[in-house]
Amino acid sequence: MPLLKKLVGAALVLGGVAAIAGWFLSAPVRLGAATLAQLGPGDADRGKRIFYAGGCTSCHAKPGSQGDARLQLVGGLELKTPFGTFVPPNISQDTKDGIGAWSVEDFANAMLKGVSPSGEHLYPAFPYISYARMKPADIADLYAFLKTLPAVAGKAPANSLGFPFNVRRGLGLWKLLYLSDKPVVSFPEGTPQPVQAGRYLVEGPGHCGECHTPRDLTGGTRKSQWLAGAAAAEGSGIVPNITSGEGGIADWSEADIANYLETGFTPDFDTVGGAMVDVQRNMAVLTREDRAAIAAYLKAVPPHPNGYPARKKPAS
Repeated sequence: MPLLKKLVGAALVLGGVAAIAGWFLSAPVRLGAATLAQLGPGDADRGKRIFYAGGCTSCHAKPGSQGDARLQLVGGLELKTPFGTFVPPNISQDTKDGIGAWSVEDFANAMLKGVSPSGEHLYPAFPYISYARMKPADIADLYAFLKTLPAVAGKAPANSLGFPFNVRRGLGLWKLLYLSDKPVVSFPEGTPQPVQAGRYLVEGPGHCGECHTPRDLTGGTRKSQWLAGAAAAEGSGIVPNITSGEGGIADWSEADIANYLETGFTPDFDTVGGAMVDVQRNMAVLTREDRAAIAAYLKAVPPHPNGYPARKKPAS
């Protein structure tokens, strides 16, 4: 019996130590002074480019919006995933319901660290895992552009998540595994500048890997299958392989890719569909050089076979 009491006591002590360690390790981490100093004053004209590269309207405009209404970032789109339903919030300049009262430092912490002004972890349905690779100056430019957009009152509905996904603190441990500002794909010295520029756009603001890369059981992207395609987060569809591996875009030239991003037409004259419609619409606003850089990068990334389960053939 004394031995049993000692074992129980030791287990309780170890459990307490682990709980305390987990609490500290899961704490939100904000940007340091050196990074904040790189933000700069911000330029709205440059920020417009980052706004469309990041596809902000795709998630934060009211669903179904067209024309100028796509710049009213009131939120409300429902993203139904295996972890629950996430609803992008109002990020308009409304000071009560949106982010009009946020400082540039608040905005940078949300974008680069996934931390809200109140010090809470943000859910990675907001793709800060990709945005973490962005330059602080580009964050400041985006902030400046958002300041030019209208304030729209109205809070988006809350997320609908079950336990344990409704416990935000646990995201701190998840971030230790997945949050990094390092590039996904390493290229040798002397790699052409367009490839490097494309890497920044695809891996950072464009956050292409968030949809086009398979995920593991905890929801992190499998970087060993970068851009290999994935089962769609919503519904039963797939997001295609955009590497030059089997099932991907090996037979697309750089010009084909750039033209697709500009016009929405594939090399065989099919048209863009599904969630990619909004993405292509945003990419068409970028410069010809940006689209060419994205194409150069996609042709330079390591090829992978399709990263999603094979489709079942219909019964005959």
